[in-house]
Amino acid sequence: MRKIPPNLTPVLLAGLLTLVMVACLIIAIIGFVTQPFVASISSQPPEVNPTRLEAHVKHLSAELYPRSFDQLRNIERAGQYIRDEFISAGADVAIQEVSVQESTYKNIIGRFGPTSGPLLVIGAHYDSHGDASEGAKYPLGFDFDTHTPGADDNASGVAGLIELAHLLHQKLPSRSVELVAYTLEEPPHFRTEHMGSVWHARSLVEANRNIQLMLSLEMIGFFSDDADTQSFPVPGMGFLYPERGNFIALVGRLDGFRAVRKAKALMSGATDLPVFSINAPSFIPGVDFSDHRSYWNLGFPALMVTDTAFYRNENYHRAGDTFEKLDYRRMAKVVQSIFEIAQQY
Repeated sequence: MRKIPPNLTPVLLAGLLTLVMVACLIIAIIGFVTQPFVASISSQPPEVNPTRLEAHVKHLSAELYPRSFDQLRNIERAGQYIRDEFISAGADVAIQEVSVQESTYKNIIGRFGPTSGPLLVIGAHYDSHGDASEGAKYPLGFDFDTHTPGADDNASGVAGLIELAHLLHQKLPSRSVELVAYTLEEPPHFRTEHMGSVWHARSLVEANRNIQLMLSLEMIGFFSDDADTQSFPVPGMGFLYPERGNFIALVGRLDGFRAVRKAKALMSGATDLPVFSINAPSFIPGVDFSDHRSYWNLGFPALMVTDTAFYRNENYHRAGDTFEKLDYRRMAKVVQSIFEIAQQY
């Protein structure tokens, strides 16, 4: 056996040490981003009826189609439907007007628990995507090619809010909870001061409220057990997450490590639905693509709960985003897990 020259031994040891350090750093980064070893907090949430969820999604996406910003009558009817459902669930309901140019839109707010103290906000937008300029080419001002039914995006999140309201009426939370159905999340208002969530977040600043957490329910109804149904924004993520779109995702910023960890523990302990998470910077496409962005911009802790949108659902912003394609059994489990966050976070 040939001996290693004495003068090379320190170089080899240094190289080995560097490799070990790099490997440890990679493992640490992966652990920080994905949090794979969060201990679940076991709970037994009340049942959520999948049939009721489907009825809400069908009404919003089919009977009130289209409910985009340019279809004022239907978006008004959608807001009224949510308001009526919140009232029937026993919520203290408030309407926040959102004025954009010469039109007035509405956030629908359902309040539960104490009227002061730390606040948990759970929101979902009820408008659907529509291209007004292209829609103007059609006699009615819209067509399935220009205006999506918006079942998953985001009637699913709104249906979740409505059924969550009924659960909170049965067992009132110990903290203040606001369920908010937002208007104007979709383009052309996305990332502008006209978003309903921007208006709501600003109102909390003006009221000097202590925001414990904001949760954005952004598309929570599409699941698949088929292989290769999950895609990702960054190459290599497929090694860290499932290839099948059969899980719900929890998304937070890099500074939201503790918030994600606590919410993930509560969600994963509520049902058998797999919960995966990511803490990532906003420049990764999709990380800030919903109403939680409005709260981040004002310094509030916020997370997104999502079926990963266009990384799984090929009908995102298309005519095929219809109610019969959603999985209401697993969607019900998402609502159960959010209920536990409302009770225990």
